[in-house]
Amino acid sequence: MSSTTLASASLSRRSFLRRSAFALAAATAGPALLAGCGSGDAGADGSGKVTFLSYLPLETLSLTPELLAVAGGHFKKHGLDVTLQPVKGSPQAMQTLLSGIAPITRLGQIDVMTAVADTGQPLVTIGTLSRGSSLRFVYSKKRHPLAKPEDFVGQTMGVPSEGGTSDKVVSLVLANAGIDPEQTKRQVVGLTPGTFSLVEQGRLAGYVVSVDTATILTAQNPDVGLFNPGETVKSDLQVYVTSKDALKNDSGTLQAFMAGIDDALSAIVADESLDETVKQLRTRYSFATLDDDKIAKASLTLLRESWTGGDPSKPLLVTDQAAWAAGYTELTAAGLAKSGADAGSWFDNSLLPKA
Repeated sequence: MSSTTLASASLSRRSFLRRSAFALAAATAGPALLAGCGSGDAGADGSGKVTFLSYLPLETLSLTPELLAVAGGHFKKHGLDVTLQPVKGSPQAMQTLLSGIAPITRLGQIDVMTAVADTGQPLVTIGTLSRGSSLRFVYSKKRHPLAKPEDFVGQTMGVPSEGGTSDKVVSLVLANAGIDPEQTKRQVVGLTPGTFSLVEQGRLAGYVVSVDTATILTAQNPDVGLFNPGETVKSDLQVYVTSKDALKNDSGTLQAFMAGIDDALSAIVADESLDETVKQLRTRYSFATLDDDKIAKASLTLLRESWTGGDPSKPLLVTDQAAWAAGYTELTAAGLAKSGADAGSWFDNSLLPKA
């Protein structure tokens, strides 16, 4: 199955633009109409249609929980017909969510906290997916190893966008070590394996990629080294996010969605060899990292560890209050978020399946 098949599972561009325009009109008209734009609670007859906004492209194993929940029938089991709609980055995901088009997205904890603390956006985290960073900094072992924060000083790091999550994670790695983030320059680059040529040429000390891209690179080139920012950064977690309006008006839909994700994650955790996980994903999707057995399983193993925090016995998706507060403290100390807010009011575990 080609990667173009993925597009068929999402809205067409024309349909998406129509709905975006409608959402803008609804937002302009007022709160009452905006609330009416939500997906509505999932029906008991299994016809509840829901759009999930993904700032990630669909062709990545970082999106495995959502992909498997569709391919493995976990959403359907809970009465949902879910469309995975890719959007251009976290800012668009937030804006589209708040417009009322869709009730759920997945974002970085950093983006959520800075948006709520600095601009008062009515966002609520209803589940924490990863308990460690799903990013890796790629570098050349021969040219300039990046083993510790001090190795970044005076260097240039490649990031996908200026001021985005990856950029902020680089800043946090430095700030947490008492280093001024301004001592490391940033350059916007592509996230493909081919960008490593800029590292080999010495134009970059390294660049920020997803786990599966990092897995491809290490398989292709023995000179590739990886720095895990999760070893020093507390707030680089992935969380499921809704709006306050959707939390109030679409609670049934959101509860069913999180149940589907929980089922998918539980299946992955139980599938020690990952054979069944890969098999089910391939019944519906096809892309480079999924189609290669070795890369797919290596990537999924790393991702599974981040989803469980290394302890499969702990409940999945639960936002830990202490870890959440530590992330906010880290961001305020680094000057990336305003201090003095009640971060504990920004998450809600009540929609998660009961253990």
